[in-house]
Parts: sequence; structure tokens; C-alpha cells
Amino acid sequence: MKPVTTVRLLPWLSPEGNPCYLVPDSEGGHLSRLADDIEAVLLATGADVLALARKVLGDPVAPHAEVRFAGIRLAECLNDALRVAESRGMRLPGTKAPDIGDDSGSGGCT
Repeated sequence: MKPVTTVRLLPWLSPEGNPCYLVPDSEGGHLSRLADDIEAVLLATGADVLALARKVLGDPVAPHAEVRFAGIRLAECLNDALRVAESRGMRLPGTKAPDIGDDSGSGGCT
């Protein structure tokens, strides 16, 4: 029986739009650090967009285009935050790893 390997959902998609996974080594490698940095940027960007959107949404005379733009950016940031949460949740003890269809042990995009 193979040992259970925890995979990491990366914060980017393949060129085809598929999720990318990494089987990290025990020390955490370059890709793990890059993913950590990108996740931090995504979450910080989400906080910035939320602060700006609150100003637009709090203005009762804000133009429709500005409200729509704020809503679109908020949806993008929510998508990013949910992906980060899913990735982190998958790495919690007792969480079942997804079937990524690659037994090479190197991770990849499905």
C-alpha cells in the first residue's frame, strides 16, 4: 500500500484552465514558496479591492459602471480567496487528497 501523500492545490491554472497540484517535499521547495507568495498577494489584493468597493457601494449616487466594475472585481477576489482556502483545507490532517490522475509523484496540472 502506498503512503498517503498530501498534495497542494496551486493558486494558478494550467493554460487549458485545469487545476495544478504539487506534491511538496518535506523542506518545501521553490514552487511551494512561490505558491505561498502568490497566495499572500491574492489575499492582500482581495482586501484592497474590498476596501475600494465598499467606498463605491457606500455611495448612493455611484455610477452604474463603477458599481458593476466593483462587483466584478469582488467576484474575482472571492474566487481567488476560495481557491486559497480550498488549497489550505486540503493540507489539513485527515483531509482526503484529490485524485489527480498522476502517480509520478511530481504533481502537475490535470
